[in-house]
Formats: sequence, structure tokens, C-alpha cells
Amino acid sequence: MKKRSIFNTLLFFINSILATGLLLSFFLPYISPNSLPSLTVFSLFVPFLVLINLGFLIYWIVKLHKNVLLSTFVLVLGWFLAPPLIKFSNKEVVLTNDLKVMSYNVRMFNYYKWNDDVTTEQKIYDFVNNESPDVIAFQEFYQSDMIDIKLPYKFIKTKSAKDKFGLAIYSKYPIVNSGSLNFENSANNTIFVDIVRNHDTIRVYNVHLESLKINPNKENFGEKDSERLFKRLANGFKKQADQTERIIQHEYSWKGKKIICGDFNNSAYSWVYKKLADNKKDAFIERGIGLGKTFRYVYPMRIDFILTNEDANINQFKTYNKVKLSDHFPIMSRLNW
Repeated sequence: MKKRSIFNTLLFFINSILATGLLLSFFLPYISPNSLPSLTVFSLFVPFLVLINLGFLIYWIVKLHKNVLLSTFVLVLGWFLAPPLIKFSNKEVVLTNDLKVMSYNVRMFNYYKWNDDVTTEQKIYDFVNNESPDVIAFQEFYQSDMIDIKLPYKFIKTKSAKDKFGLAIYSKYPIVNSGSLNFENSANNTIFVDIVRNHDTIRVYNVHLESLKINPNKENFGEKDSERLFKRLANGFKKQADQTERIIQHEYSWKGKKIICGDFNNSAYSWVYKKLADNKKDAFIERGIGLGKTFRYVYPMRIDFILTNEDANINQFKTYNKVKLSDHFPIMSRLNW
């Protein structure tokens, strides 16, 4: 009995630390990475903290122990303060006049052969064409000679005239305007197009915020030690903050219908997400099902998003978590106004 009591005391101590960490993380979206970059790194670990606290909750419930109140309190608070980690089944309303928008980080169509399957590039084209989106935003795009996307209009922006890497937007509808924000001192960028559909002009942003260069297959995520990793992540978050402010400033001048999608390289519990999602609907939150995991990592990280105007109707959202052709899963939403 005494040993069991000591074990529960130690377990509750660990529970208290992780519950406090989760509680504090609810305030991270209100802290700019430019003011406290080291602190904002913890936004990446919120899904992990949620799952761990759920584990403690289940353990204390099974034990019928009063310690269950701590994780229960923090998780219930998070339900009201933070974006959901998991969404349960929602009724889908599929309309024939929906705009089908897809976002997909294709990891340069396997240009560097991270996948041994030499048919990966063609499989990505086949997948996209079979799903038949009206608009698709590609991150980590490579301007390959094999490109076979069955959409008539496109805007491709590479980092330089000689470089074939960058971003692309393909559209079923005519593109009447396009541009690039041209992030400085970064391999990442954001581009936009204005498409005309049913006499409506819709602006679509393809966002790829600063990469944190996380390699889940290497020790310390590809860094020599934890201290260097932490510093690298903090610097990455600061760049993301500057890039986010640039996007917000640019999109502010557009008062019409808009879609902001892409790879934010950060979670829904971050400052950059909160800023970009302000006064917008998140397609996953509106119509998503499950964990919404978009990055192929050991725990659920949702870092790819589709956002749109608050007056839009989002009728469907899908994460293609069985399509393992990149280190990201493609996402698609059906919406209209």
C-alpha cells in the first residue's frame, strides 16, 4: 500500500508539471515570437501535452482517484480556449457548386530521392488528377519536365530564375492577377492568385512559412545537441513572425473573397496561426474529422491549413492520411459563399 502511494505521488507530481505546461501553452498564441522566441517553441509540443494529459486522465479514472480533477480541469479549459486537437464526425453538405481547394506540400516530388519509389512523382500527379481539385496550392514545388497536372491555369514562382524550386498554384478557373511576397533571407515564400469563378474574383494565397528543418528520423531532429536545436527553432519562429506580419499587411488590402492555405510550419496553437486565422474559418475546425494530422510524425501535428472568410460555407474537409507520397499529407476542402 505504501509503495503504491509513493508511485501515485510521483506520478501526480509528473502529472502536475505536464498539466501546468499545457495550461501555460494556451497563452502562447498571444505571445509574439519576436518578443519571447524561446517560449513560443513550446507551441509545437501542445499536441503531445494534450495526449499525455489524456493518458493521466484515463489512469486516474481507472483508479477512481481524486487526482483526476487536475487533468480534467486543464483539458476542459483547453476545450474552450484552444483550437481542438480532434474533431468528431460532422454532417457533410456536399453541393454541386462548391469550390474544391487542395493544399499539398509535395517535398519537391521526391527530387532528392528520400523515397526509394522512383514512381513517386507520377503517383502524386495521378492522385491530384483523380481527386480533381478546382484549385491546388503546392508547397516545396519542383518544376519538373514530367509535370502532368490536369488544370489549365497556373502560376509558378521559383526562388530565382535558375532555381526550379518554389511554390505553385494551379486552377480550373482563369487567373487574372498573380504575385509574390518574396520573403527575404529565406528559402520559403508566399504567392497569390486572383481567379474568376461565376463572375466572382477570389484571391488564393499559397503560404509556406519559414521551415524549422525538423528531421524526425535523426537524433535531435538533425541538430548536434538540444541547445543548438532550441536556438534554431527560436530563430525560425522569429522569421515566421516577420513573414506572417507581411502576409497580414498584404491581405488587408483585399476586401473580397479569399482563401489562405498552405504549410505554416507551425501548429494551431501558435501565434502565427492565430494571426492568420483571425476573422476567418478554419476548414478543419468547421468540417474536419479525427486528429487532422498533416505532418508524418510520431504524434499528431496539424501544420497545413485551409482558411477562408467567416461568411463562407465550408461543406467538407478531408485529410488524406493514407497518401504517403511526401512527409506531408494533402488536405482538401469544399466551400462556397
